[in-house]
Amino acid sequence: MPRTRTARRLAAAVSTVLAVTLGAGGMSAPALAAPPAVPAAAPDTAGARASAEESASPFPAGFRLTGATATGYLVRSETALDHRWVSGVDGTHTTLASSSAANATGVGDLVVDRAPNAAVLRDMAAGTQLLRVAFPVGSGISYAGGAGRTIFTTVVDEGGRTVLRGHGVDGVVTPLTGLPAGATAIAVGAATPEHALVTFTAASGERTWGFVDLAASTVSVHGPIPPAGLKGDVAVSRTHLAWVEEEGSKGSVVVVTRATETTQRIPLGASAYGVEIGLAGDWLTYGVRGGHTSGTPDPMHALTARHLTKGTVRPLLDHVNSAATGPDGSLYVRGGTVAKGEGVYRIAPPTADGAPTAELVATTGESTALSLLGHDIGSVIDLDAPHGQRALTWRLSRHNADLTGTLRHVRTGKTMRFSVTHPYTPDYTFPWQGDLGFDERMSAYNGEYTWEFTARPLNGIGPDLKGSGRFTVTRAPSAHDFTDNGAPDLLARDAGGRLWRLDTDYWAFADQLEGTDRALVGGGWNTYDLIESAGDLAGARTDDLVARDRSGVLWLYLGKGDGTFTARTRVGGGWGGYTSVAAGGDLTGDGRADLVASDASGVLWLHRGTGDRSAPFAARTRVGGGWDIYDGLTLAGDLAGAKAGDLLARDRSGVLWLYLGKGDGTFTARTRVGGGWGAMPQLVAIGDADRDGRADLLTVGSDGYKWLYRGTGDRTAPFRPRGLANLVLPEWDGNHLI
Repeated sequence: MPRTRTARRLAAAVSTVLAVTLGAGGMSAPALAAPPAVPAAAPDTAGARASAEESASPFPAGFRLTGATATGYLVRSETALDHRWVSGVDGTHTTLASSSAANATGVGDLVVDRAPNAAVLRDMAAGTQLLRVAFPVGSGISYAGGAGRTIFTTVVDEGGRTVLRGHGVDGVVTPLTGLPAGATAIAVGAATPEHALVTFTAASGERTWGFVDLAASTVSVHGPIPPAGLKGDVAVSRTHLAWVEEEGSKGSVVVVTRATETTQRIPLGASAYGVEIGLAGDWLTYGVRGGHTSGTPDPMHALTARHLTKGTVRPLLDHVNSAATGPDGSLYVRGGTVAKGEGVYRIAPPTADGAPTAELVATTGESTALSLLGHDIGSVIDLDAPHGQRALTWRLSRHNADLTGTLRHVRTGKTMRFSVTHPYTPDYTFPWQGDLGFDERMSAYNGEYTWEFTARPLNGIGPDLKGSGRFTVTRAPSAHDFTDNGAPDLLARDAGGRLWRLDTDYWAFADQLEGTDRALVGGGWNTYDLIESAGDLAGARTDDLVARDRSGVLWLYLGKGDGTFTARTRVGGGWGGYTSVAAGGDLTGDGRADLVASDASGVLWLHRGTGDRSAPFAARTRVGGGWDIYDGLTLAGDLAGAKAGDLLARDRSGVLWLYLGKGDGTFTARTRVGGGWGAMPQLVAIGDADRDGRADLLTVGSDGYKWLYRGTGDRTAPFRPRGLANLVLPEWDGNHLI
């Protein structure tokens, strides 16, 4: 025997005066509690899902089910006033005129489509119009619904009585009998093949329901709708009538056996919302809509079948979105299972001793379990701009998950852990600041990385999702960088002759340079009276060191790019005659690091870089005399936007002067930077510490405080006001901060 139930959105299918109609308020129902938990549908294999999708017709993603016809579905967009009929044969769409709702009539592929001031009965599969009923403004005619092959309207007669009328496809208009006097706000919707469900407001003010005999055009009144059931869902079959009652936070389903009028109440417990119910023989189906996008787990998310006499429960779907009944009495549910995915499932009527089963008949092609749809990470990430930052985005199949993950630098094993919590959008974005670590952060190294994440579905539907991939970080070499991470490093020698490396990381939000990842380079460096960061002298990505021993021999240490250096190579002797040495800048514009030094007589000499590790400097050339007025020289990089590097010189009265490089190894006339620099015994050309593309300067005062002077690019005022640098240095000898 076929079974069916009422259309779900009855109030949406009638005029707006029907503000309170049984079955119309399911979406706004108060919270209901859950019955005893039942196990979720067991996950199937990927092959089973693929097989189910192959046999199912296409169904549009982002649409909910509002009705079912013999060969198709009525659907409505989740986000717009977009109503369509979708063929269950080939998935083709027919857009409907209705701005509120269209409803299936329970016969074949017939649908009542609301046009402005009219209702049209259409055969959707045939593409034909069977009947059009107009109700112009001011005519007193109102649309009441559609069922079978009939459109229903109401009109107020001369005596002030509201008359319910049926408009047949043969053009005959038949008044219905049996409706109580004083009935108003009448609505009709499909129920069983023989009957339509009618609801109305009785003269007493109570909402009341009954049935329309479609063949006889008569109404039989069932009785008042309980106040607790006004906002809940309703289901009708030839044998049963069921509705959801809600009182406060408690809920239950009331089921009436139509032949005997016996009633049973099935408690739902507490904390459920928007219960969707259906009838399939002696089984009641129930579940809470919206479980797929919920932010919390709830056993009521699953669509469950319960035997009305034995109390046996069976899981059918992992979640339910919407439902409708077809003309043959089959229940169709828009929902999903982890095993077969998202789409429309037909709840097949049970055998005599069996339970209903769910068959996927139309698929959106989407996964019910959380899935990775794509990401924007790419294979190469350039961290040079902007400011060494990059947003990393993973697009998942839904927004209700917590994602945690790790970025890992393959060479060093250094990591960055991250999390994105319930973003309310399918895009899970981690705004990577281009750093690694947590308590002690450091700039991310160049090279290969892996990423991996685990996303936990907050609704408890499906397993955790895991994803992984690889990418490469690349950026141009930067000055004073010994670890190939784009951030300058500092080297400091302690009193015992050990050389330490301190990586730095600039925190823009605090406007402060931080020290990170302190490491010992090695011992024995007290044999030198001068150590200088010399820039790239031999064509590698990272800076090198030159060191002068106490006999005047200059030695070269090539940077390996991991914070350590190769064994030293002898550059040559005779370097003991220099009182000041500055290295690390390109003064000649050839792309190679050069070195300048002043001797005791005040002559400044240029040693051009060659790029050859065995002979890193060419024979010296004279720049000029009079440089004995200065007690400190620093090659500061490009401070004013020219091609060549610039030179800072501090005189013995503490005034700092700027010499702009011309690009040929000579300099412009000096420009006064300012006084008071005598209180800063250490000036370090640290490179671009704040990653704004301009060279900066680090100083250490006689009081031990470290200050960062950020470059401006303006030759007349080359530095911003100083900012405190949070650098914890080892016990250094006071002379060698590199």
